Amino acid sequence: MMRVPMFRSLAVRNYRLYALGQLLSNPGTWMQRIAQDWLVLQLSHGSGIALGMTTALQFLPLLLFGLWGGALVDRLDKRRLLIFTQGAMGLLAVGLGVLATAGAAEVWHVYVFAFALGMITVLDNPGRQAFVPEMVGREHLSNAIALNSASFQLGRVTGPAIAGLLIAWIGSGPVFVVNGFSFAFTIVALLMIRTADLRTPEPVPKGKGQIREGLRYVTGRRDLVLLLVLAASVQFFGANGQNQIALMVNNVFESGAAAFGTAAAALAVGALVGALLAARRDRPRVRLVLIGSMGFGVAQVVAGLMPGYLAFVLVLVPMGVLFMTYVTTLNATFQLTVDSRMRGRVMSMFLLVFMGVAPIGAPVVGLLADAFGPRASLVTGGAVTVVVVSVLSVLLMRAMDVRWRALLPGRWRGEATADVDGGAGAGASASAGAGAAVAAGSRTPASGTAGSDGAGGGPGTDDTGPDDGRRDTSDTSSRGAATPV
Repeated sequence: MMRVPMFRSLAVRNYRLYALGQLLSNPGTWMQRIAQDWLVLQLSHGSGIALGMTTALQFLPLLLFGLWGGALVDRLDKRRLLIFTQGAMGLLAVGLGVLATAGAAEVWHVYVFAFALGMITVLDNPGRQAFVPEMVGREHLSNAIALNSASFQLGRVTGPAIAGLLIAWIGSGPVFVVNGFSFAFTIVALLMIRTADLRTPEPVPKGKGQIREGLRYVTGRRDLVLLLVLAASVQFFGANGQNQIALMVNNVFESGAAAFGTAAAALAVGALVGALLAARRDRPRVRLVLIGSMGFGVAQVVAGLMPGYLAFVLVLVPMGVLFMTYVTTLNATFQLTVDSRMRGRVMSMFLLVFMGVAPIGAPVVGLLADAFGPRASLVTGGAVTVVVVSVLSVLLMRAMDVRWRALLPGRWRGEATADVDGGAGAGASASAGAGAAVAAGSRTPASGTAGSDGAGGGPGTDDTGPDDGRRDTSDTSSRGAATPV
């Protein structure tokens, strides 16, 4: 696999501004997550069900309205949309912070806040996903996705540690207020972006059946359907890892907020390493999705069996590496293999599955923890993940017509090419030439596909035609290329 410069997408001015705003704002987001979990635990006297309910309410809007949000994102100016959503989330954080600081907060207040925040993310999440390609183009997209994850995880390293100290010192309320003001960094960065330099696709006109059109697009790609099923399976328990860590620290190891912050930071350190490693790869590979998700399940089992707090924290580091390997590769796979006009809708479906299973999984995690203990909840989640990923791996390889030896390191460059050559069928509507070229690991698409906003995304792509930096005029009629192994 080709290694490339780790920070190459930062050469683009607009993305550099956006990334800086995110870098400064992300710690506040993670501070709020820790404060919210801890506030619920304190108000509910350590109830796992209450903690799970908060997570469920925050993700429920995505489950109910996610597809609608993606269709709307495809029609709107994404920069202006993000300015609105970031400002709204900041106001919500300040509001709950004032209540908590005044000592007036109750559990139902947090429930309302979580649901309102979820409603905003229905637009914010697919908006952010679809805006990155407009800033960096296809050639830097995979790297930008990895750097976004690295920035997010860096905030996850610093934010929980700071939050743990602040909560122990002055309580949860001020932490929410700090996060509310941190959204200003992202808003300022968005205002400074040069709109003339954005690679904006032709806007999708308002019309009937756009959600159904997006669903038909995805269901016509067998590789994407199976990857969505895999994501749902892993995320059922994986999306609630923060809750499980909180329950382990509070109920098993009987430690305080500072210990919770340290444990969350350990997971984030591993995730940061995983994201930076992903930034060095030239393009996503399905085998990394499978390795990362399977390894994450194994790490969950090991973490649940650890006898002491220190051993538990140490296991969280490789668990974070494996989880982020799976997440960044899966995200980039979807971004790089879809039609740009469909990106908002496709990414809303990806986020619907990736994050929308949390409302279902969170109460289950809480019930398991309350009935059998946090250890049983963590071990069960990891074991289920391992079994499901194993089964789906077999189905995915069959659907892509790929032999298992093609997944071995060092083989895909040579003889594995012949094994994967038939895998173009994974993208049911992709051209056979483009699918074979991408699946075989070729860095230059087959003739006639260089201009498509799918397989053509990656270092070394020969983009046809001049790029004036103003409008993405590439041919987006293709329904996408096959997923590379």
